Amino acid sequence: MVIIMLGAPGTGKGTIASILTESLEIPQVSTGDIFRKNIKEGTELGNLAEQYISKGQLVPDEVTIGIVEDRLKEDDVKNGIILDGFPRTVKQAKELDKMLEKEGKKVDIVVNLTTPEEEIIERIVNRRVCSNQECKAVYNVLLNPPKEEGICDKCGEKLVQRKDDTEETVKARLKSYMELTNPLVEYYEKQGKLYSALVSKTVNKLGKDVADDVTKYIKETF
Repeated sequence: MVIIMLGAPGTGKGTIASILTESLEIPQVSTGDIFRKNIKEGTELGNLAEQYISKGQLVPDEVTIGIVEDRLKEDDVKNGIILDGFPRTVKQAKELDKMLEKEGKKVDIVVNLTTPEEEIIERIVNRRVCSNQECKAVYNVLLNPPKEEGICDKCGEKLVQRKDDTEETVKARLKSYMELTNPLVEYYEKQGKLYSALVSKTVNKLGKDVADDVTKYIKETF
C-alpha cells in the first residue's frame, strides 16, 4: 500500500503518519527528515537543501525526486510506504507514478490535512523536537508539552526548536505550499484518491483522532 500525506507545515502530517506506521505496520518516509539529517551532517545534499529551507522555499524537484527514487528501492518499503512531504507538486506526483509503475505499484490513498493558518503558526512556533536523531519525538509547549521542560519524555535528551520554525519562515512556507501544492490536491481528487480531514482544535480533532479515523477508513476500504 502506498499512502501520501498532504498538508501544509504544521497540520500534523508527521504525527499522524507515525501513528499510521504503527497501526498499519508500514514505514513512514519523510523527505523533511532526510533533508534535516543531511543538513546536520553537513553533506553536499544538506548544504544544497539548507539554501532553500532556511528561506522558507521548497527544495527543487530534481533534488527531492532523486532522494525519493533511491528510498523506494530499499527493502523495508516492499510491502508499503507512507510518504510525508512528497510529492508537493504535480510534476513530482507524475514522477512518483512512473517510479511506482516500474515496481508494479500505485498510489492507493492521499490523506489531505487542513488547519486554519493562525493555528498552524501557533503550533509551529511552539513546536520542539528531540535532538536525538534516533528518537525524533515532537512536542508542543502549549498543546503537548513534555513532563519536564526542555527534556524528551521518551529518551531524556534535550528538546530544541528547528531553525525554520519561526513565524516569518512559516508564513513564507505556507505561501509556497499554497501556490505549488493546491494543484496537487486537484490532481488526486480527480483520480478519486483524496481523503480530506480537518485537523483543528475548533472541531476538537487533533492528531490521534484524525489518525484513528484514517486507519479505520483504510482498513474498511482496502
